[in-house]
Amino acid sequence: MTPSKWVRIWNERLPDVPLTLVAVSPTEVFGVLRASGADAGFVRLPVDRTDLSAIPLYTETTVVVIPKDHLVAAADEVSVEDLADEIVFHPLDDTLEWEQLPGKPAIERPATTADAIELVAAGVGVLVVPQSLARLHHRKDLTYRPVSDAPASRVALSWPQDETTDLVEEFIGIVRGRTVNSTRGRAPTPPQPKAKRKRPEAGAGAKAGSGGKGGSGRSASGKPAGKNPRGGSGGPKGGKSGQSGKPRRRP
Repeated sequence: MTPSKWVRIWNERLPDVPLTLVAVSPTEVFGVLRASGADAGFVRLPVDRTDLSAIPLYTETTVVVIPKDHLVAAADEVSVEDLADEIVFHPLDDTLEWEQLPGKPAIERPATTADAIELVAAGVGVLVVPQSLARLHHRKDLTYRPVSDAPASRVALSWPQDETTDLVEEFIGIVRGRTVNSTRGRAPTPPQPKAKRKRPEAGAGAKAGSGGKGGSGRSASGKPAGKNPRGGSGGPKGGKSGQSGKPRRRP
């Protein structure tokens, strides 16, 4: 597996939570999950659902690994029948489920896929594996070609059923392509309350005016005071004393 994309997204969303990758062989991965050696793992189906959960991710192309100067290298794609005369290695950690093994069997089964790759490089035989394993064990003197009718390998994300923590749920969401605001992914940041607009205080900023005790050009509620028909600035409406703004002399 090369989960670099998912690791990058994890580091962007949870920069304070380190995500550590551990390389595990296909034969050991389920034991590691059950022993809590990892929170989740990329595995190949089938998965024992008794104590493990799993979600299928994708199906891999199956390829045959061959030396670069092999006759098969001249083809774009081959079939199992094309390998009938070849010694085809079947390592003990093989991840493909064959009903009938292709080609001629080797005298002894290699212990690991890595050991089988070394034998292919030595020109002893060929190896049929999922494409990711061919890439993992890439060598300059080897190449690979798709095998059209070989069993396919399905990759899944698996984790212990009784250890589905919030962080495991977060990683599941990333692998399944959920966005950061998805309701099934990480809880979105709650919206912040909007600041309330302040209402002007009664009489704020009022100045003493020329129209007596209440004269400022504004009322106590902060609204402009009404003008009298003669143009007075805050005096009572209709009063004769408001015509000139001066006291009237008594006769």
